[in-house]
Amino acid sequence: MLSAWRRIPGPPRDPVKARLLRLYRALLARYGPQEWWPARTPFEVAVGAILTQHTAWTGAARAVAALRAHGLLTPRRLAAGDAGTLESLIRPAGTYRLKARRLHAFTAWLLARCGGDFRALRRAPLAPLRRELLGVPGLGPETADAILLYAAGRPLFVADAYARRVLVRHRLLPPAAGYEQARAFLEAHLPSDPALFNEFHALLVAAAKSHCRTAPRCQACPLRFDLPVTPPPRAARSRGGRRRPGSPARGRARPSP
Repeated sequence: MLSAWRRIPGPPRDPVKARLLRLYRALLARYGPQEWWPARTPFEVAVGAILTQHTAWTGAARAVAALRAHGLLTPRRLAAGDAGTLESLIRPAGTYRLKARRLHAFTAWLLARCGGDFRALRRAPLAPLRRELLGVPGLGPETADAILLYAAGRPLFVADAYARRVLVRHRLLPPAAGYEQARAFLEAHLPSDPALFNEFHALLVAAAKSHCRTAPRCQACPLRFDLPVTPPPRAARSRGGRRRPGSPARGRARPSP
């Protein structure tokens, strides 16, 4: 009876999942835990995600520090703050008038949605919640997903340009894959685990900045074992986007909050 049971086929293996997890383990062994997002509260995470749009993390971190020093890193205090003061404090993040409006719009939504309490965002049905957040002016898919993953602990993979560059060069994604296609691919083939998504995304960013650059440096890359026989192409330079916490070109591997 036991031998007959053993002959019953189980669910088919997912070779893509196995391959992605091999990449994850190799990156973790090389770079170690990245401990993202560097912040003290979920609201600070969300503020940082908005401030780092189209700018270096160093500037966003300075703006976050200025808000903290002035006691504005709570939803109610930021919402009640003077617009001119807010713009002045976040000037290091660039486009400060635009980002001040986006911070106020997000904070107003957060207060109306759940009284500023991120615990409610952890329990809400995910798909409608994401649609709501995408309706906030100035929050695109990458920013919304960063807030939901890093501040609310929801299983959404932030498939930014760094992650896509690595996955395209390893022929896991087609060269023209956009954000939503890449996110759907990763979420379909990985366990739905926010901690895994958090760490894997941060590790892919580290690999993209260290080795998988516009001109790839494959020789010492921890993912070299997975490369195709032909060398990966040089990537086109991005015209903009989010600079992630801890760009090695601008300082330490991870900024202090």
